[in-house]
Amino acid sequence: MDKRFIYADNAATTAVSKRVFNAMLPFFEERYGNPSSIYGIGQDALRAVEEARSKAAAALGCKANEVYFTGSGTESDNWAIRSAALKMSKEGKKHIITTAVEHHAVLHTCEYLAKSGFEVTQLPVDENGFITPGQVADAIRADTALVTVMYANNEIGTIMPIPEIAAVCRERGVLFHTDAVQAVGNVEINVAEQQIDMLSVSGHKLRAPKGVGALYIRNGVSLPAFILGGAQERSKRAGTENVPSIAGLGEAIAAACEDIQGKVKKVTPLRDKLIDGILKIESVRLNGGRANRLPGNVNASFLGVEGEALLLNLDLRGICASSGSACTTGSLDPSHVLLALGLPAEVAHGSLRLSLSEDTTEEDVDYILTALGEVIPKIRKMSPLWEDIVKNPKEYGSILELTMNN
Repeated sequence: MDKRFIYADNAATTAVSKRVFNAMLPFFEERYGNPSSIYGIGQDALRAVEEARSKAAAALGCKANEVYFTGSGTESDNWAIRSAALKMSKEGKKHIITTAVEHHAVLHTCEYLAKSGFEVTQLPVDENGFITPGQVADAIRADTALVTVMYANNEIGTIMPIPEIAAVCRERGVLFHTDAVQAVGNVEINVAEQQIDMLSVSGHKLRAPKGVGALYIRNGVSLPAFILGGAQERSKRAGTENVPSIAGLGEAIAAACEDIQGKVKKVTPLRDKLIDGILKIESVRLNGGRANRLPGNVNASFLGVEGEALLLNLDLRGICASSGSACTTGSLDPSHVLLALGLPAEVAHGSLRLSLSEDTTEEDVDYILTALGEVIPKIRKMSPLWEDIVKNPKEYGSILELTMNN
C-alpha cells in the first residue's frame, strides 16, 4: 500500500488551527506588552486576555469572572481538587469521591491528598466505563468535601452522566468538579444549567497551543489562591499571563463550540465505520460502549498483539495513533482504565486508541483499516502468546470470550 500521513491521535493533542494561529500572532510581534502595564500595548494585551475570557465564558455558559486561565488541564485539575480540599478541610470535611478511570492528573492529586490525611473513595465502573448518579449519591457522606468525575474519558471515550451527577452533588451540598478536557468542543456543555461547580479545560485539545488551559470556578465557590506572587487572575494564580496562548485558547474554544452538532454529525459515521471494520478482525474487542461515546474515539484491544509493536508498525505506514493516555504511553504497564473495565493484562496490553477529527476523511479510515489488516497478522506471527492461544484455545477460554468481536 502507498504510504500516506494520517493523524489519528487528536485525543493526545491537536494541530493549532490557522484561525487560532492568526489570533495569536499579533501578541508575539506587535502587541507584546505585559497586561499589568498601564501604557498602550500593555492595555492591548490586557484587553486580549479579557476578550479570551469572555469567549471561554460564552462557550461554557458562565460569567467571564468565573473563568481563570492556567498552564494546562493538569494544572486546572490540581487547582480545583487541592484548593477545594484545603477549603473544605477547615470545615472538617476530608472525604473525596472520584472514579477508577480518571486521568492521572486527578488520580495522582487524590493520592497526594490521601497521604495528607484525606480519605478517597474510587467508584468502580461497569464494563463500558460508566458510573451512575446513584453510585455517587450512595458514596456521599457528611464529611464529603468534593466529588470529581471526568466528563468524557480520554482513553475509551465514555461520556459520563455529568448533569445528573452534578445535580446529586448540588442537592447534597457537596462541591462538584469535572475534568472536561476531552469533552469541551465535543459535547454540549452549559455549566450553569448543568450545576457544575468547577470544570477543567486544556487548550491543546482544542487546536490551541500546548501550555495553556482554563478553570471554571462558579461564583460563590471561594477557593484559596493556587499560585502566590502577584495579582494576576484576581490574585488566585500569580504570574505574568501567557497572552498569545490565552488569545489562542479564547479563539479555539469559540471555534470548537460554534457547531458541535455539525462536528458530531460529520465525525460519528467515520468513527462507526472504523469500529465496524476493526471488529471484522479476529479476536478483537471494542473498549467502551457504542452509546454515549465521544464522536471521534475508537479504542480496541487485539488479542496476541503488543500495543507498542502495533503503534510502531502503524507509524511505518504513516499513521499516528496511541495505546492509551498520551501522558502514559512511555509506560509498560497496562492501562488503568482498561483494567478497571475488568480486562486481564493480556487483553489490555494489546490496546489501540484512534481519535478522529473533522479533518479525517473516509479515505483515511479505509487506509487505517487496510493497514490494520496487514499489521495484526504480522505481529501475531511473532507473538508467543498468540501461538499458545492457537495451540491451546481451551486454556484461554475466558480471554477469547472477551474478544469475540463485541
